[in-house]
Amino acid sequence: MLDLVYTPFAEYEFMQRALVGIIAIALGGGPIGVFLMLRRMSLTGDAMAHAILPGAAVGYLMAGLSLPAMTVGGLVAGVVVAVAAGLVSRFTALKEDASLAAFYLLSLALGVTLVSLRGSNVDLLHVLFGTVLALDDNTLLLLASISTLTVLALAVLYRPLVLECVDPIFLRSVSRAGTPTHLIFLGLVVMNLVGGFHALGTLLAVGMMMLPAAASRFWTGDITKMMLASVLIGMVSGVSGLLLSFHVELPAGPAIILSAGAVYGFSLLLGREGGLLWLAWPGKHLEA
Repeated sequence: MLDLVYTPFAEYEFMQRALVGIIAIALGGGPIGVFLMLRRMSLTGDAMAHAILPGAAVGYLMAGLSLPAMTVGGLVAGVVVAVAAGLVSRFTALKEDASLAAFYLLSLALGVTLVSLRGSNVDLLHVLFGTVLALDDNTLLLLASISTLTVLALAVLYRPLVLECVDPIFLRSVSRAGTPTHLIFLGLVVMNLVGGFHALGTLLAVGMMMLPAAASRFWTGDITKMMLASVLIGMVSGVSGLLLSFHVELPAGPAIILSAGAVYGFSLLLGREGGLLWLAWPGKHLEA
């Protein structure tokens, strides 16, 4: 049994690189997903994941499958869509969720169209679903840098982020940090989605943010523990998904997200904080 787990990572360099990349994504994306969930912005993350596609596609048209070009393009597109959706919701009668939905649909259609103009079906699949088993040194360095910057930024912004989740009105009454914190947080969301895009593609990148975060909510109500649990769940999902892909010959990206989904289902059923089993039988025999 141990050989099934150890051998793929010990003998194959592409599995080692994929493992390092997934760990980096889990370290940065897990805590971001927790705050997205607590701020009721889970679907915002999904919309932003698709918003980066046109920028990445423009980078692809200009320089091919170039890491710098697609990264810069994705970052610019994500920031533009976030700002545009905010301005639409601020100056019109349309709410932010509706404006994000509109931009999300337009971004997805535009991005797929741009990639199709030059690339083959293989290139389109690369953009949509990523190539986690083909990460090079530059991509791993990018993922590690994004993860490090995210952890440092969250450490600095932890208090205002938590306050904004719990009582945003109180935060606005005692400090002017609310708006800058929100904008920096959206920037971190875009950065982590761009990093996840290179490994898992635009359609699956948000999965490593939201599924571990949602699963962690069923095990603890403490935000710090929730962040740690989401990182751990993301890492476990990444390892199990890579092993599933290796042994059963499944696409690696979808296998990782399916593994995260399995952990979410397990947590939904057995989690101590609102799991279905604990809600159905809340008696003392289930208490620690």
